[in-house]
Amino acid sequence: MAHHFEDFSPGQVFTSQARTITEADVVTFAGWSWDTNPVHTDAESARAGRFGERIAHGLLGLSVAMGLASRIGVFEECSIALLGVDGWRFRRPLRIGATVRCRVEVLGTRLTSRGDAGVLARRFTLLDQDGEVLQDGEIGLLVSRRPAG
Repeated sequence: MAHHFEDFSPGQVFTSQARTITEADVVTFAGWSWDTNPVHTDAESARAGRFGERIAHGLLGLSVAMGLASRIGVFEECSIALLGVDGWRFRRPLRIGATVRCRVEVLGTRLTSRGDAGVLARRFTLLDQDGEVLQDGEIGLLVSRRPAG
């Protein structure tokens, strides 16, 4: 069933499937982003650092959260444009081997000034296998309205 603006309301919560963060995820992200900070790429340096081991990139976590949210299946068909990422916080390190899921809460809905589309205010929360919040923030989305008729 296709979802449209009219199907969303404040307070709705959707939770994604889980996904494990792998060594390959971190190496690939470092390669294409060029972010080779030792906390992500140097096992010896990271072992002596604050976290005691290498950790995944914060933006890898944000990217995975976006991907997991798309797998929920309620936003894909109605999505027009991502509107921004606001107040994103990295609360805990994202560890290699962590199994994460994304919770998406609809905070608010409103029509655009033209009335031909809607805006969803959404809070994303990336959680680990223990239910600990790793990252969170708001990600607005412009969505289509249900066709007339």
